[in-house]
Amino acid sequence: MTATTTHTDRYTIVSSDGHAGADVADYRPFLERKYHDEFDRWRAVLVNPFADLERPGRTRNWDSDERLRDLDADGIVAEVLFPNTLPPFFPSGSLVAVPPTAEEYELRWAGLQAHNRWLADFCAETPGRRAGMAQIFLNDVDKAVAEIGWAKEAGLFGGVLLPGVPPDADIPPLYAADYEPIWAACEELDMPINNHSGSAAPDYGDHAAARPVLLTELGWFSHRSFWHLMFGLVFERHPRLKLVLTEQSGASWVPGMLRHLDELCMRMTVGGSESNFAGDVVRQLSLTPSEYWQRNCYVGASFMTKADASVRHEVGVDRILWGGDYPHVEGTYPYSRESFRHTFAGVAADEIAAILGGNAAHVYGFDLDRLAPLAATIGPAVDEVATPLGQLPDAPLCRAFTEPSIVKPW
Repeated sequence: MTATTTHTDRYTIVSSDGHAGADVADYRPFLERKYHDEFDRWRAVLVNPFADLERPGRTRNWDSDERLRDLDADGIVAEVLFPNTLPPFFPSGSLVAVPPTAEEYELRWAGLQAHNRWLADFCAETPGRRAGMAQIFLNDVDKAVAEIGWAKEAGLFGGVLLPGVPPDADIPPLYAADYEPIWAACEELDMPINNHSGSAAPDYGDHAAARPVLLTELGWFSHRSFWHLMFGLVFERHPRLKLVLTEQSGASWVPGMLRHLDELCMRMTVGGSESNFAGDVVRQLSLTPSEYWQRNCYVGASFMTKADASVRHEVGVDRILWGGDYPHVEGTYPYSRESFRHTFAGVAADEIAAILGGNAAHVYGFDLDRLAPLAATIGPAVDEVATPLGQLPDAPLCRAFTEPSIVKPW
């Protein structure tokens, strides 16, 4: 696949953050037959935790034609797909579910595989326009590696969704040596590792302040997958491994994090007090945290703001992937063009082209030459995006009151 661009008057828009999943009943054919009776019992008592999946408009998650109409109207030619609906036997959505216990593992693994197989078919309906990502659990490394191999063969070139590991989880942390076969398989098969906001947070309990505290700290629990893999020497052993951190408060958090880690690692290696505790490990790093970032990592900056665009050179213009977050309420649909003008007016066209599509094509393997004819028809014009937006349309968050069917499911 190639990441070249053949049309220069319109941008080729690739969203690094889309969400899709089957209607719960439609997962049944993708389960092994031995789980059908158990699935029927589970579904009979299921209370769906996602209000948006009980209202009109929920079909955006699985209706391919409806989805294409929406995205075409919004100027988006391709997207990376994270999960959204409830897989069989899951207590909550994939992005926020805690790792399964030993007793839960068999059924939840079956449900996860059913989603992967449904997703492969869903992506095959629009060749080259959808990069679905396989889900795995970390409980059984051998099964995870086998599923990654299956996903590559099945055409899920979005890579692998890295499960969250909360601090109180019953499985080893990400920096443990247990997961080495997973990192090796992802590097060998060129399957990006994706971490989406919403995972890895602890249980905040039933308190009035729990939700705002969760939203305040959610990004940090997702960000830490970067330094867990770095200090675990994963990037050192696997220089071609790709890690994408998606929908984690844009991109403006990255420069501060890198400055902090660069300084901390320096103190750990020059004989300061920190070196007494961590110097032996850190001295095995051949690069600084900023250098590992520039070599191995990307940020899926959903619904980018002006603040995100202003730090693009510190983050790395080639490290930022724009995401629309369709069909979630805080996403840019159906005002993506207005969002581009608001965020990118005044930014060089070649940088905009990279952030809005070229970088995602490089990371995920989209063929921009193949997408170019569609982009020439529906993509936003370069001159249009260069025109500052004087007045934003109705703020996306306000649409929650007029379009409750697209409220985010967590």
